[in-house]
Amino acid sequence: MRRPLLTASTSDRPDTGAIDLSVFTTASPLLLLGCGKMGGALLDGWLAHGLDPAATVILDPYPADALTALTGVTIHTDGQYNGPPPRAVMLAVKPQMMDEALPAIASAGDARTLYISIAAGKPLTYFEGQLGTTCSIVRVMPNTPAAVGVGASALIANDACSEENKALAAVLTDAVGISVWLDHEDQMDAVTGVSGSGPAYVFHMIEALTTAAEAEGLAPDLALSLARQTVIGAAALAAASPESAETLRVNVTSPKGTTEAGLKALMDSGNGLTSLLQKTVKAAAKRSRELRS
Repeated sequence: MRRPLLTASTSDRPDTGAIDLSVFTTASPLLLLGCGKMGGALLDGWLAHGLDPAATVILDPYPADALTALTGVTIHTDGQYNGPPPRAVMLAVKPQMMDEALPAIASAGDARTLYISIAAGKPLTYFEGQLGTTCSIVRVMPNTPAAVGVGASALIANDACSEENKALAAVLTDAVGISVWLDHEDQMDAVTGVSGSGPAYVFHMIEALTTAAEAEGLAPDLALSLARQTVIGAAALAAASPESAETLRVNVTSPKGTTEAGLKALMDSGNGLTSLLQKTVKAAAKRSRELRS
C-alpha cells in the first residue's frame, strides 16, 4: 500500500463507522484526475477503507514512484480515458490546470456519474459550463490529514445533484475524516482559509514552538519532539473531551502560574494569536475569492 503523506499506522486511524466503497467496481470505477499531495491523501484514505485497487483509475502525466508501485491500480499518463463510465470522478488537479484537464473526462461519464472537485476557487457554475448543467457536481474542500483518516471536508452540491450522489460524496469524504455540508457556496472561501489551509498553520505552530524552545536552551531534536507531541496531545484531548476549547484552556491555567504568564503574551488583544489568525484566515479566504475571478 502507498505510504501515507503523514506517518501513521492503519490502527491509528479513528473509527469512522461503516464505510462501504464497494459501489466502485471495474465496470463502474472511481476515476481520479490528478494524484498529487491532496489527491494522494484521499487515495490513501480510500484504500485504507477497502477501495478495490482494480476499481481505481488514475489520470496523471507525472505519477509519483509510490503511486506507480501500487498493485492493481490503473494509471494513464497520456491524459486519456476510454474505459466504462465511472461511478464518480474526483477532480484533483490544480485550478489553473483544470481547463486543460477537463476535456479528457468531459464525455467519460453517464447520467449517473458524480463529479467531485477539490479545486480551490472553481465554483459549481464553472463545472456546469464544462460538463453540463444536468450533471451531478459536488465541490469539496478537504485537507491533507485525510491521508491518516482525520481530515475535515466541507461539501456543497449543485441543484442537479441527486440525493444518491450526495450520499456517495459524503461516503468518500467520511472515509478520510469528518464531513460538513455548507448552506451556500460563498462559505467555501472561509472553509478554504480555515480547514483547507489550516494544517499548514498548525505545522508552522510546531515550527514556532520548536524555535522558541531552542531559544530557551533546549537541543533541536528535543525541542521538536516536545513541540510536536504537545500539539498532537492537545488536539487529541480536544477531540476526546466534551468540554469546549475555552474550558480546556482554563483548566490548564493556574492563577499566577507559568501558563497564565505565557497566555498573556499569546492572547494580547492587539498582537496575540487571535488577531494574527484572523489576518491569516482573511488573507487565505481573500485569495480563494481571487481565484474565482
